[in-house]
Amino acid sequence: MNTSRTILIAALSLVLTGCVSKKQYAELQTTHNALKDKYAALDKDYQDAKVQIATFTSDSKSLAARLAEEQQRNRDLQAAYGKLQTSYTENVSQGNVNISKLVDEINASNKFIKQLVDAKSKSDSLNQALTNKLTRSLTREEMNDVDVQVLKGVVYISLADNMLYKSGSYEIGDRAGETLSKIAKIITDYKDYDVLVEGNTDNVPISQKNIRNNWDLSALRASSVVQALQNQYGVDPKRLTAAGRGEYNPLADNATEKGRQRNRRTQIIITPKLDQFMDLIDQAPEGEQ
Repeated sequence: MNTSRTILIAALSLVLTGCVSKKQYAELQTTHNALKDKYAALDKDYQDAKVQIATFTSDSKSLAARLAEEQQRNRDLQAAYGKLQTSYTENVSQGNVNISKLVDEINASNKFIKQLVDAKSKSDSLNQALTNKLTRSLTREEMNDVDVQVLKGVVYISLADNMLYKSGSYEIGDRAGETLSKIAKIITDYKDYDVLVEGNTDNVPISQKNIRNNWDLSALRASSVVQALQNQYGVDPKRLTAAGRGEYNPLADNATEKGRQRNRRTQIIITPKLDQFMDLIDQAPEGEQ
């Protein structure tokens, strides 16, 4: 740019002094035009370079901003991931504790169920053995007056009143002695059982001295059997209970003589001791009691 000015000044000086020829002027004009074009080209390159620099600067700033934005987003994601991982770890840990506790409870429950099943199986086996032993000891004639059943883990020995008692009385008759002795032996052999003696009558009213009604008669008959088991056959009285049901626990319709005969009975009910079941219940896992 400075060179072009110098040539131009020189040309003007020659013109002014009148010492320049046309040929020299033309050469100077050509050189001037060439320098002018070169200047224009350089100026254009300069302007393009300025635009490129401005664009680059803008892009650079935009890229830096985007980079900063992405870096912040990455930090936010890292923080969120850390929280999620902590929460997951805590939940997994708590879940493992809960699962472990549940497994322990299930195992304890299964163990208790097995105890119950074993106890029931043992009780059923003993009941069956007791029943078989008693029925084998009874004569055919005695079996006509004795009915032995196992219902829901309980042994029921039902004795006909005409075999046990004197007619219209609560006193035990002579026929009952041998049968009661066999029952007493079974009771003595199975010491882990309690014995309930339960008197039952038909619905025919009774009124005798010291016997007001069928309640009295049923209770007195049960008491007579209990005292015979204790005093004559040596059964521990702590294992014995006497109860009267009167006419209110019939097996058959009292409208017929046959039905009334079935209802006049004394039942000896042999059951596992209650405290054994209570001990077993006490062993139940917490939450099952």
